[in-house]
Amino acid sequence: MRRREVFATAAAAAVYRALPAGATVPKAYSWDLSPPAGSREAFVAWMQDNRGEDPAFLRDRWARFEAMVANKDVAGERDKRAFLMTPREEFVLNANRERAYDHAFLDIGFGVTISGPHLVGRMTSALDVARGDKVLEIGTGSGYQSAYLANLTDRVWTIEIVRPLAERTRGIYDALIARGYSEYAAVQTKSADGYYGWEEAAPFDKIIVTCGVDHIPPPLLQQLKTGGVMVIPIGPPGAQHVLKVTKDAAADGAPRVARSDIYNGKIVPFVPFTKLEGDRVAGVHSL
Repeated sequence: MRRREVFATAAAAAVYRALPAGATVPKAYSWDLSPPAGSREAFVAWMQDNRGEDPAFLRDRWARFEAMVANKDVAGERDKRAFLMTPREEFVLNANRERAYDHAFLDIGFGVTISGPHLVGRMTSALDVARGDKVLEIGTGSGYQSAYLANLTDRVWTIEIVRPLAERTRGIYDALIARGYSEYAAVQTKSADGYYGWEEAAPFDKIIVTCGVDHIPPPLLQQLKTGGVMVIPIGPPGAQHVLKVTKDAAADGAPRVARSDIYNGKIVPFVPFTKLEGDRVAGVHSL
């Protein structure tokens, strides 16, 4: 990385939030690390001992976790672990840090938001990510979704169209890695138009799209492996249905696609799937 780029990411992270000097994670990350999910007290104590995190945010995380489990927004032991291990408070603006675990979309600047934890949990659970899966995220945003994914697999690629946001989020990841969150080294980032996917890294086992569009982008479907799953908000502006798209092969070998609605028809509004014209974000992708 060139010196100018190092400065850019470091400066971006500093603008987002000043990190505690010398703060480190007490215990090195491993896939065997798993916080207890039987009680709030045991969870908070374990996370303080092993991850060195703030007990106030840990209590908020636990309360949101209980609500998500009750609402069936997070399912399976791997997905529960991933939610509990991911410090959402690190990925919101300072002004919203106390609201990190609210059931709400929160502004992160640049005209975009961080999705509420219930939505992130349900979309991620629908992907059913296994360790070792190659996962592509379209719409890095705050970085929280990819951080969540990095607790499910060690192969994550994410694309953000807004370059200053992409740089800021990369800076946040780099700062967290320096503090001991080594799992985030699995996240590969770039700034580009996500409509075209990440061809040189394809194919992917799973793809998650975090912006709304009125159709499934053909390049993303092409880059999804046979047997793969994509979760994507489809519909007109502000009125999307979150679809689980599976791709398999028909008897003649031709690709076959099936769709199901993870919210059983409920409308969920997303920020639009914008596009690049040259180096400028202009308009949205549509049929």
